[in-house]
Amino acid sequence: MQRVSSSLVPEFSFSRIAFGLWRLTDWNYTPRERVALFEQMLDLGVTTFDLADIYGDYRCEHFFGEALKLKPELRERMEIVSKCSIRLAGKASGARINHYDTSAAHVRTAVEASLRDMGIEQMDLLLLHRPDPLMDADALAAVLEQLVAEGKVKHLGVSNFLPHQVDLLQSRLTLPLVANQIEVSLLHSQPMFDGQLDHCQQHRIIPMAWSPFAGGRLFAGEDADSARVRSCLQQLCEARGLNPDVGVMQLALAWLLKHPSRMVPVLGSGNPERLIASLEALDLELDREEWFEMLRAGRGRDVD
Repeated sequence: MQRVSSSLVPEFSFSRIAFGLWRLTDWNYTPRERVALFEQMLDLGVTTFDLADIYGDYRCEHFFGEALKLKPELRERMEIVSKCSIRLAGKASGARINHYDTSAAHVRTAVEASLRDMGIEQMDLLLLHRPDPLMDADALAAVLEQLVAEGKVKHLGVSNFLPHQVDLLQSRLTLPLVANQIEVSLLHSQPMFDGQLDHCQQHRIIPMAWSPFAGGRLFAGEDADSARVRSCLQQLCEARGLNPDVGVMQLALAWLLKHPSRMVPVLGSGNPERLIASLEALDLELDREEWFEMLRAGRGRDVD
């Protein structure tokens, strides 16, 4: 499979599509079934596994770690991405209300808890899950660089950060921020126009695209925008001779993959057949007019 390398840190790269595990606890797989799924993805070239401390009500990383414990050699074939900075109210976090926390104490505690839950010594990439209005950039940068120096984190990035928020944190770091995970899809193309993806290109930051199918709206949404995009994709499937059952998904991914920022879509399905079908998007090359036809469907208007 193709890979996306970081020019900021040449030794770090993503698989062209990442495997999102935010629903891992919903899939009702046994630990051995999880091992089989992970191994299948790795054999297909999907080596980037995306998690966060809060996923599955703070249980996904533990479920992931249970599988790795059964076959620890799989770890060497993976890039493990995890996130922190959101605290959800409840016993698992000890928080009274949902809030963001980028304090040095919380970031360290969260990273160390994630490593224990996953049963690993180092995560390949730590992302700050959401920007925090109370972020102390100096204190945060100091703890992030300490975690890298201690070997607990290999590389640093952010998630859902706007360009000025990325710049603030980067101004305090000596290490580069290599990724920004943001929402991008045919039904959420704003990052292509509000500076987010321009900023990634400018600073050679790899964008990871979460919710690439708009939370399933592309397939089953009953609103006018979803129906319009789905109709466009179905017409393109017919013109290209694609099976519409999977072609809609493949074209939606191909649209993202064509963007010059080299974004990495994060797919969150636990269905191996669906994942395998998704990978065929890597072989779909849209021409410029097809790409803009899909953009027009997503935005509901032609370009000016």
